[in-house]
Amino acid sequence: MASRATNPNFMNGVPELLILRLLQHEEMYGYEIVEAIRSRTGAVIAVGEGVVYPVLHGLERDGALKSRRKTVNRRSRIYYSVTPVGTNRLANLSKTWTNLATAIQTMLTGGHHGHAIL
Repeated sequence: MASRATNPNFMNGVPELLILRLLQHEEMYGYEIVEAIRSRTGAVIAVGEGVVYPVLHGLERDGALKSRRKTVNRRSRIYYSVTPVGTNRLANLSKTWTNLATAIQTMLTGGHHGHAIL
């Protein structure tokens, strides 16, 4: 049977969603974001710097984030924070992922769309 890709980019928005959520209340630098995602998801989600930095740069290019260089403990780092555009993007992504998670949970628990998966 040939495989069928209905949602080939199914997980592509996850790093963006997590990064925007982390930066919603405090500015952070790249490696700090990598560690926070791993830590706050109980290591269920572990993304590397090779994933995080392109997402950060894309979000900044789109106006969803702003950055500033800051020296802490004699180390220069680039800190990112959310802009109003990013706040709106986070709200839209959160709604989409909440709806998706609810639909999946409904399927797994035998909701009206299917039988429980054991």
